[in-house]
Amino acid sequence: MNWSDSLIVAIDKGLRTVFAEARSVRPVPGAQLPEAGLNDAERRHVAALMRINHVGEVCAQALYQGQAMTSPNERIRASLEEAAHEETEHLAWTEQRIRAMGGRKSLLNPLWYAGALAIGMTAGRLGDRWNLGFLAETERQVEAHLDRHLDKLPAQDQKSWAILEQMKVDEVKHAETAVRLGAAPLPGPVKLLMKLSARLMTRVAYRV
Repeated sequence: MNWSDSLIVAIDKGLRTVFAEARSVRPVPGAQLPEAGLNDAERRHVAALMRINHVGEVCAQALYQGQAMTSPNERIRASLEEAAHEETEHLAWTEQRIRAMGGRKSLLNPLWYAGALAIGMTAGRLGDRWNLGFLAETERQVEAHLDRHLDKLPAQDQKSWAILEQMKVDEVKHAETAVRLGAAPLPGPVKLLMKLSARLMTRVAYRV
C-alpha cells in the first residue's frame, strides 16, 4: 500500500472512530450483571470516568494507526492491527456505558485523534524497537490509569468495574506482546512527558 492509500485509510478509520458507533465482537463484560442503583451525582461521575476511558481508546486507535503506517516490519504491523482491533471493542464498551449513564462522548475527540495519530506516526519513524517501546510504555501507563479508575468507581457499580477490569487484562497482553517483539525501554524524560500529557487529557476529558 502506497503512502496516499495509507493516508486515505487513516482518514477513513479516523472518521469511523470519532463519529460512528463502535461495534464489539466479544460480549460486553458485566452485561449479565444488574444495574446498580446510582444517584444522579454518581451517574455523572461514572459517565465522566468512562468518557476519559473512551478518549483513551480513541487515542489508542490513532496511535496504532500511525505506528502501523510508518513501520516497515510486517510482523509488527500485524501486532499493531490486532491490538487496535481489541481497542475497538474497548471503544464500544465505554461508549455503551457512557450512554447507559446518560452522558456524552468528549467534544474534543477529533482533536484527540489527530494529535495521537501524529504521535504514532512519529514513533513509527523512530524504528521498530522504539516504536514497540512506545507501545509497551503506553499500555503500562494505561494499566495504571485503569487501576486508579477502578478505585474511583462507586463500589456498587459492578458493570463498569467488569468493563475496566477486562480492558486492563487486554492492555497487559498488548504490553507483553510489544516486549516479546523487542521493545526498547524508553528514557525517563519520555515516560514523564507521556504521564504529564495523559494527566492533562484526563482532566480535560472529565469535563469536556
